[in-house]
Amino acid sequence: MEIFNIHGGAKLDGRKSLTSHKDVIIAPMPEILNVPLQQHIGAPAEPIVEAGDKVLKGQLIGTPKGPISAPVHAPTSGTVLKVADHVAPHPSGLPVLTITIRPDQRDTWCELPPPIDVENASADEISKRVAEAGIVGMGGATFPSAVKLNLGKKFDLEKLVINGAECEPYLTCDDRLMQERTKNTIVGIKAMMKSLDVPEAIVAIEANKPDAFKAMERETENDDSIKIVDVPARYPMGSEKHLVQALTGKETPAKGMTADLGVVVHNVATAHAVYEALYLGRPLLSRIVTVSGQAIANPGNYDALIGTPLSWLVELSGGITETPKQLLMGGPMMGQPLSDLDVPVIKGSSGVLALLDSEIRIKDVMPCISCGSCVVVCPAGLLPLEMASKIKHDDVDGADDIGVRDCVSCGSCNYVCPSHIPLVQYFNYAKGFLKEQDVERRNQSRMSILAEKRKLRDEQKAAALQAKKHKRLEQEGASE
Repeated sequence: MEIFNIHGGAKLDGRKSLTSHKDVIIAPMPEILNVPLQQHIGAPAEPIVEAGDKVLKGQLIGTPKGPISAPVHAPTSGTVLKVADHVAPHPSGLPVLTITIRPDQRDTWCELPPPIDVENASADEISKRVAEAGIVGMGGATFPSAVKLNLGKKFDLEKLVINGAECEPYLTCDDRLMQERTKNTIVGIKAMMKSLDVPEAIVAIEANKPDAFKAMERETENDDSIKIVDVPARYPMGSEKHLVQALTGKETPAKGMTADLGVVVHNVATAHAVYEALYLGRPLLSRIVTVSGQAIANPGNYDALIGTPLSWLVELSGGITETPKQLLMGGPMMGQPLSDLDVPVIKGSSGVLALLDSEIRIKDVMPCISCGSCVVVCPAGLLPLEMASKIKHDDVDGADDIGVRDCVSCGSCNYVCPSHIPLVQYFNYAKGFLKEQDVERRNQSRMSILAEKRKLRDEQKAAALQAKKHKRLEQEGASE
């Protein structure tokens, strides 16, 4: 299969050898689970339990709110201790309503829904079960998966792309999943194809994962509808728009979706979660997390319950050998910096990294020398130096005019900048500012529409009163 070149990108030191050979270990249950109700893009779930309630494994504890949301389930059986903000730090750094559960160590399941007959199920039945299971994109984006499985109703789809690129350094959770849970992952992929009504799926795996490639290829050798393709190990190959471009040669339009090109992208771990939801009736309760970095005594991969403190996983890995220079949830390029390890595992947690000074590039910021390295490396074809200059001079609208919203926050520009300018931070600030601006405009527009409606209603009411008064005067004149 022809692989097309993508613009820009960077060749990174993968540093995956720390954990790529380590089998996934089922993490022992911690004493406390902190389960946030915001683990996905969109509106947070609403709690339906309170302190003192007994819950069973898989029981619904948070219901979705609105069309873009996802339910949350109890990762194990136990007692709800509290439902509150500030219970534990959230990866976002913001206060998030969290349900704290003390496990009873029995791990008793609630009654699960029966398996679905996928072969005879409709697309709506499949996506409904996926929605009820609380499955979101597990590559980090955490977009509710059922919404994407319904895109066949709006778009003329041709293929499903399964993202097994895992382009971030250090992370090997998807690599190990493809090696160890191969068959069930492929079954999940077939179910997603059925829901989307597409004849073909492509599983894209970076070339630095030969064992995962072989495992997936063996499992599909008699299935012509699924192609296993190795793509260059070039960051950010795991970005869905760039992955689709590499596989099809087509570029996703600005502010558009890959579905505009007839392609839907799902993460490989999402496919495995879909298998468990459809064939076992299980909601999303755990995920594989890579624990790595040179500050970790014994790096590894753990299947951890949602709500497990990262500190517990680090302890299972032998602890920290020396004070890390930086703690991250996720990879070193797009991961979320952490102030401590009390943060719980959530559905999008691919890894926790404890990095020493020798592993990172935090240096003093110097003036831009206009070398253009950021322009060359930008996979979105943007002008990072110009966008940053406009943002620094409070011209966010000017940055918007030259495409700051198309930035995928991959960090490639930061990586190559010889002046160590935090370019992505500027762009994330601008995108947040513009989003708030859009919300304010929509609110003003709604208020304006409401004001017009009130004005029209008042005018109609006044006209009706005037007509009534006029009619009464006419009747009085007639009677005289």
